[in-house]
Amino acid sequence: MSAAYCRAAPGHPLHGPYHGEEYGFPSSDEPVLFERLALEINQAGLSWQTILQKRLAFRAAFADFEVDRVASFGPKDVERLLADAGIIRNRLKIAAVIDNARKIQELRASHGSFHGWIAAHHPRPKEDWVKLFRKTFRFTGGEIVGEFLMSLGYLPGAHVPECPVYRRILVLDPPWAR
Repeated sequence: MSAAYCRAAPGHPLHGPYHGEEYGFPSSDEPVLFERLALEINQAGLSWQTILQKRLAFRAAFADFEVDRVASFGPKDVERLLADAGIIRNRLKIAAVIDNARKIQELRASHGSFHGWIAAHHPRPKEDWVKLFRKTFRFTGGEIVGEFLMSLGYLPGAHVPECPVYRRILVLDPPWAR
């Protein structure tokens, strides 16, 4: 996003709460991390507003982003998701979310958690993050990875220094500020 987001989001019914309470805020909560990755994947080629409008439907469709539940999804679940008008009905994106849940389960064995895996690889430049994510997850190009990491405080740029949210995030010691 950009400085324009810090100017436009406040007061907007969808962007305002996301900008002011989530975007750029560090989190180690696995469902939060998984949801953010899934939403960024689904946003590819679409507007963020479309994703925010469909967010509750995504949560319902993907079991509140509980990794183990999504990892257990099979062919019947894929067909159910493809028929769900509340979400983005793209077979590749749906398959990526399910496969990425399974990958997160594997990361628990090697790093304790999805957050542990991310933290173990911090810091690194965006280009290296993109290579790592592409090697590890499905449907994770440069914009998806960059926005995912920025949205969780691993890369700078979610807010401009003049934005009041920027100062609130700094107090939380986001990884990019260390």
